[in-house]
Amino acid sequence: MKARIYTADHRMFDLPPLLDWRITYTGGVPCDSYRVRFLFRREMAEVLRLAAGFAVLDSNGGFLLRATVDEYTLGLDGGGLTATVLGRGLAARLLDNESRPVTYQGVTLEEIIRSHVEPYGITCREAAHLRADSVYTVAAGSSQWKALEGFCRAYGGFVPRFTREGELLALPETETRRITVNENNALLACTLREDHYGVLTEALVIDKTRNQSYSVKNQDWIDRGGQCRRVLYTPGQSTWAAMRYTGEYQIARSQEEAWTLTLTLPGCFHAFPGDRAEVDLPRLDLRGVYRVAEAENRSGGQEGSQSVLILKPLPEKTAGTA
Repeated sequence: MKARIYTADHRMFDLPPLLDWRITYTGGVPCDSYRVRFLFRREMAEVLRLAAGFAVLDSNGGFLLRATVDEYTLGLDGGGLTATVLGRGLAARLLDNESRPVTYQGVTLEEIIRSHVEPYGITCREAAHLRADSVYTVAAGSSQWKALEGFCRAYGGFVPRFTREGELLALPETETRRITVNENNALLACTLREDHYGVLTEALVIDKTRNQSYSVKNQDWIDRGGQCRRVLYTPGQSTWAAMRYTGEYQIARSQEEAWTLTLTLPGCFHAFPGDRAEVDLPRLDLRGVYRVAEAENRSGGQEGSQSVLILKPLPEKTAGTA
C-alpha cells in the first residue's frame, strides 16, 4: 500500500512507509476519512505545507482512497520525529462550500450536478435520470452537498455516494458484493446495539403560508411504545408530495442510528459501504442479510491489522405511513 500527497502547485509526493494508518469508508456523509503517520524528513516540510490532495493506492496502483488534506502535525518522541496527516474524502468539497439560495422549476439531476457538484472538481461517474415535478428550493445556508442530496432523496428516493476513487454516484444503490460472517470466522469482537432515543413516531409538516399540514407516522415504533413527535415547517406553496417526503425523510433519518451491529475482523478491506453481509450468529440470535454502512481499516501498533464493519438493516422503500 502506498500513500501519496498532491500539492497545491500540482506536484506529487510519495510518502515513506507508514508506521500506522487508519482509513474509514462511509461512501457519503459523514465523509470517508483517514489518518496516516510516518517518519518525517526535512525535505517534506514544503510538501506538507502545500498539501491539498491525498491518495492511497494498492499494490497494483489502483485507488483505495482519494481525499483532501485537512491537517498535518509533527511530533517528536522516543520513536523519533514523525508526521501525521489527516483528511476527508472528496465529499468534503461539497460539504465545505455553501450554495446561494436558489429556486428551480422542473430542474433535472443533470442540472443540479452541473451547478452544485462539477464546479468543485468532482466527476460524476453515473447519475439517474430525474426531473423535479414541482419547484425545488435550495435554502439559504445549504451546502452544495445538501442541495444534491435533497434533490436525490426527494425525487429519486436515494442518497448519492462516492466511490473510493472520489467519483460521484448519483443513482440508487445496488448490491456489489456479499461477505459471510458466522461463528466459524475469526471474529475478534461483535457488538449489537439498539438505541430508541430520538426515533420519531410522528413528523408533522406544516406549510404556514397556506395553513396546511401533513402528518407522517412511524407505526412500527408507535406499536413498540415510542412517543416522539417533531413539527417541521416548509417553504410556502409546498406540494403534498414534498411535504410527505419531508416527513418520511425525518423519520428515516431518526431511525438510522437505532440499530447497529459492529464486527471486528483481523485483516483489512474485507468490505466497503454498500456491500452486503450475510450474518449467522446464533448466540446473538442474528440471522439475515445486512448492509455495510461503514468500514474502518487500521494497521500498526500491538493490534496489527484490523477491520471494523458497521452493519445496518437493509433500507426500506418507505419510511412511514400517512
